[in-house]
Parts: sequence; C-alpha cells; structure tokens
Amino acid sequence: MKRVLVLWAEGTSTNLGVRVLGEGTRALAEQAWPGAEVEYQSYGSGIAPINIAGPRTLLRELVFDSRGGRSWLQSFDVVIDTGAGDSFADIYGLPRLRGRAAMALFVKALHVPYVLGPQTVGPFETAEGRRLGRLMLKTARLALARDSESAYAARELGRPVDHVTSDVVFFLPQPERSVEHDVLLNVSGLLWTSDAHGSAANYRRVVGEVINGLRQRGRTITLLPHVLESRFPDNDMPAITEVAREHDLPVAEVGDLQDVRAHVAGAALVIGSRMHACLNALSVGTPALPLAYSRKFAPLMRDLGWHHVVDLNASPDPASELLGLLNAHGSEMASQAEQLQCAAQSRCEESVAALRTVL
Repeated sequence: MKRVLVLWAEGTSTNLGVRVLGEGTRALAEQAWPGAEVEYQSYGSGIAPINIAGPRTLLRELVFDSRGGRSWLQSFDVVIDTGAGDSFADIYGLPRLRGRAAMALFVKALHVPYVLGPQTVGPFETAEGRRLGRLMLKTARLALARDSESAYAARELGRPVDHVTSDVVFFLPQPERSVEHDVLLNVSGLLWTSDAHGSAANYRRVVGEVINGLRQRGRTITLLPHVLESRFPDNDMPAITEVAREHDLPVAEVGDLQDVRAHVAGAALVIGSRMHACLNALSVGTPALPLAYSRKFAPLMRDLGWHHVVDLNASPDPASELLGLLNAHGSEMASQAEQLQCAAQSRCEESVAALRTVL
C-alpha cells in the first residue's frame, strides 16, 4: 500500500475550495494507486511534528531530526504539492513562496518523490519569485499544470511541465441532486470587504446589478456560500447575510463540500466569484458564469472550451457583460457544460497515467 502526503490542502477547511483541492487530489492518488493511504498537511492542520513552512525548522530537522520531522516525511512513498491551488506564485508575498520552496527541497533531500499536482503556475512578478519558482519546478519528479497559461509560465522558467491537465474537482464523484434551484449566486466575502483583488465597492455594486438584472428576466435566485462561517475575515457568510437581507433572497443550506455539490447539481445556472463554486458546477454538468477576480479562472476554463467568463477588473461593465452572455448563449450552455465534462475527463485520465510513472 502506497502512502501519499498531500501538501497545502485539507479535508476540513471552511473554505470549500481548499476541500476540493484535498479531496480531489486524494481521488487522483487513489486512482493512480488503488488502496493508497492519503494524509493531508497544510499550514496549521495535519499531524506533522514540525512547521513545514519554516525554512530554519526544516533545515534543523534535516540535520538532526530532533522533533521527528525527517522520520515523519520518510514514512511516505510520494509527496503531492497542491500549491493551495494558486499559491505557486509570488502575488501572495514572498514569505509564503519561500516556505513552500523550503519544503520542496526538504522532500527532495530525503529522496521522497516530489510531485507538483494540478495547479496554477505563476504569475511571478519578482526576480526572487522567479528563482524560487524555477527551483521548485526543477525539484519536481513530475509537474502538472491545470491550464495552458500555467504551462507557458513554467516554460518561461526553464522547466516545462510534464502534462497539462485540469482542476482536481473533476476527479470527485458525481453527487445526487438535493434541492432544485434556478440560479445559485455565490457572493465572495474576499471581494466584498477587501480591495486586495479589486474595488470592493465596485464588486458590491456589480452584485446588486446582477441580482436586479436576473429578476427583470424572471429568474429566481438563491445565495450560495462557498467559504463557510469562520474566524477568518474572507468567509462568505457576512456578505451573503447582508445581500440576503437587502434583496430578500434565500440562502442555500451548506455544511460541507458534498452539500455544495448537491446544490449545484440541482441548479439551472451558477454565478460565482469563488472559482471552485463555478468549477463544482461545471464538474457536475451545470453551466456556470464566473465573475472572475484573477487570471486563474479564464485559462483553465478556456482550455476546456468554456469561454463564458467575466473579468471583474477588465470589463467596463461586468454586470451588463454577464447578463449579455446569458441572453446570447443561455440556451446553449447546458449542452456546452456536458461537452466540458467529456473534455475534462480525458485530461484526468492522462493525469492518472502520468502519476503512475512516479512510483
């Protein structure tokens, strides 16, 4: 039985996108090595005896194994680094990337195969970021990108990825439908309260315009949280609660990833700013219209033939653009979502075959 360590993902996070990374990567590993034992380790969760994002701690453990970090890591047959989906970049700060690079080198030094699982590569906006990115790519026994733009970023760093796949959400089992919905609208707490990824005031305005535009078209809306209530400020529930109160809208009851997937499987359309809210929908054959805040959305979906993405920061009028897409292509979207499922399945099968070559 193979023992697999999945890095920077977890199965109990209130961020259901993080749960997708964990459970999807588990499903990928289990398809490659049936019966595999899979464990998660992230920044604050897991059973590692050390801080796996601390360069000094990792160096000390490599030499002395004083806290059992080296012995713990060597108990695994392979390590799959998820990059938290989009953290293989320097846009979240160099300390995060340094910690990830240090862990990659720790794994390599202990002669455990290191795999970069399906994720976004880049952007790298600093010289140090590019150096660390290049180092991690060269450390990997196998490198998988989830879109062609990420593959291009890897080539620019001098180490092309071995395979272009898609997001691990497509490895998850198909859910049973729960409640039937018309439109599920995911409102992101990340964008509602912070200007880090664009104007929060503009995002709040766009959400209101989308709701009004949908109602004018006779659509019924239910709000969908994808980051559940927690102590972290970017959870979706405060924003969802505010929107529900202002617009008199119901909220889908969500307690875990399975709940979300059951809800989206029963919807006619999902609109969302959390990428995995949209990917969860597309992976079960439900059309999704993303209100995207970063470059991780469009390349991944475009590779699968899905071109219905609105860029919040590039579009002069995101709400009108989204409603225009719905008017122009709404009748075609259901069949296009089914075609996307087929394209993703083919890529997933190739990823499994590539992963098997590691062991």
